[in-house]
Amino acid sequence: MTTKTTKQAARAVGVADAGDAGEELARFPDFPPRDDMQNNKHIYTKSTITALMNYLGNPDRTCVGSEIPLGWTASVRKGALIPDLMVARNCDAGRVNAQDGYEMRSQPGPPEFVLEVASVHTATRDDDAKRAGYAAYGVSEYWRFDPTDGRRYRAGLAGDRLVEGEYAPVELERYGANNKRGYSEVLGLYVCWEEGELRLYDPATESYLLTHEEDAARADAEARARRAEAARADYADARADRAEARAAEAEARAAESDALIRELRERLARGEGDGG
Repeated sequence: MTTKTTKQAARAVGVADAGDAGEELARFPDFPPRDDMQNNKHIYTKSTITALMNYLGNPDRTCVGSEIPLGWTASVRKGALIPDLMVARNCDAGRVNAQDGYEMRSQPGPPEFVLEVASVHTATRDDDAKRAGYAAYGVSEYWRFDPTDGRRYRAGLAGDRLVEGEYAPVELERYGANNKRGYSEVLGLYVCWEEGELRLYDPATESYLLTHEEDAARADAEARARRAEAARADYADARADRAEARAAEAEARAAESDALIRELRERLARGEGDGG
């Protein structure tokens, strides 16, 4: 999977390209393809990008994407960084699409959230050079996720928050056997290392942002529940119809009995009159 293909497939959801208005924008160059599948496993197949876009909303001003180049200017390759996951909550999303990247000089400010997933080939650079680079760009939070729990990065999960131009560690809390999480003030979510998986937890709803499989399972369960409810309603309606029919039949029989009784009484009455 090349970087260009990835950018086309996992680009931020945004408005129409800024170039549509007639403005010719410089585009970021193509970068060498990645040689690992960590993003595919931990970001793409988990539908993290879609889940975050649905959670954050405001697609005109929100950019969520993977392997979107970040640099001061699109025309200069040097110094550009390509985060595994990037979130910008106050940007021109259409311009990001039009330029195939996030050009700092053309945007209102830097992305607020960046996360790197450890791979064999990038781990050392992610922990050192990229950390300094994201701080220089003014990225509010920089997170690292290592599914091997410290064999590639220094730790399975680490987060930094920009304080007066320098990164300070985000405090992590542990839960379960070996799980850990830290709170992202930018997202309003917990970033979690859970059994070697990257999860995002919403404390407001006390629930995880759903993966593709979980969302599909939820939709399937809701559909089954709707079908079951419809079946129960149909059964209840049928029972009500049968009860109504039985009541009408009983009423008809009662009316028929009353008519017979009246007829007998009338006959008896006529007979007593004839005898007198």
